[in-house]
Amino acid sequence: MIERADLAMTKDWSMNTKIIHDNQFPDPETRAISQSVVPAVAYAFPDAETAAEVVSDGAKGVYYGRYGNPTLHVLERKIAGLEGGEAALGVASGMAAISIALLGFLKHGDHVVVTKDVYGGTYSFLTSLAPRFGIEVDFVDCTEIVSLLSAIKPNTRAVYIETPSNPRLTVLDIKIIGELCKTHQLPLIVDNTFMSPCLQKPLDIGADIVVHSATKYINGHGDVLAGFVVGKKDVIDFMRKKLMGDLGQNLNAWESFLILRGIKTMGLRVERHCSSAQKIAEFLESHPFVEKVYYPGLKSHPQHELAKRQMLGMGGIISFEVKGGLVEGKRLINALQLAMISFSLGDPETLVQHPASMTHAAIPKEERLKFGISDGLIRLSVGLEDANDIIKDLDQALSSLFSVSGR
Repeated sequence: MIERADLAMTKDWSMNTKIIHDNQFPDPETRAISQSVVPAVAYAFPDAETAAEVVSDGAKGVYYGRYGNPTLHVLERKIAGLEGGEAALGVASGMAAISIALLGFLKHGDHVVVTKDVYGGTYSFLTSLAPRFGIEVDFVDCTEIVSLLSAIKPNTRAVYIETPSNPRLTVLDIKIIGELCKTHQLPLIVDNTFMSPCLQKPLDIGADIVVHSATKYINGHGDVLAGFVVGKKDVIDFMRKKLMGDLGQNLNAWESFLILRGIKTMGLRVERHCSSAQKIAEFLESHPFVEKVYYPGLKSHPQHELAKRQMLGMGGIISFEVKGGLVEGKRLINALQLAMISFSLGDPETLVQHPASMTHAAIPKEERLKFGISDGLIRLSVGLEDANDIIKDLDQALSSLFSVSGR
């Protein structure tokens, strides 16, 4: 008979099986299958020596809630396993994960190279807060390795990319960029939010650190703010003690529990997001009122072949431009009846937003245009509804918009 501990080490499980069983077991005392919620702030010790030992070696236990809790630690082990990392750090939001990952390698006087097509919150942190710490940043086109190479300076200490990017779905070659970073002894940080561990494993192909906004596909239900940093154990331990703990960015036990519950359906959800997004992207690309569609699953996408090599699926996000630009773009999302206008993504509901005035509003217009974020760009997070219903909603909105416009 194979013991549960032996099953945990099984290497040939599929991702869907790992999502449910990896690093998670029934409670040894109560036999409860569902993970217990431990919201404690403080923990008691039998003597002063034991307390001191736990403080000096966090691996021996939890001693204060700001550095984690037992529920969170189960979730962290699960996320680390799914991403193929030695350890994971769960924090209070995706931006907490991004800022911790960057500050884990950067200090006053250091420089970081960042892909130009990046989430607005990341851009805001790097252009407003990072300079206050004396950190320099250059945004470059990381689809061109020569541009990335030329941006590296003597004081460069990290390279940060997201792929596919938000919102233009630019796909970057993690393997090639990782090899370049290793040549220059630079850590490569990859935002893997749009893919989830189901569709892309950056650590397996050259990344040193993976970050997630777990608010999105990992939790998948629109009811938790959370983020993860995954990488080598010593790096994660430093981030836990000197960044997350000292800055108070910890993830609480209840939200950890909600993610442990939500993640069990991640494989099924992501599969549905991907299949529906492909159908919707093809519909949009064929529509006469749509100027351009950005989706890695389309042959027209400039990195379509790279996406097929690097990703196990094309994701649930589509960006597109309607004919006419800013005014028509806003009118379109206002005309939608099923899709809801929202800043988030990865939820069961289809969500739509206008990046130039919403998620990327922090980026000045001239910079946005350099990054390819036009005034007419729309980002669609495909939900779990029937794909045909989403298509009908888009079709009626486009038809009503252009009949009103007289086009």
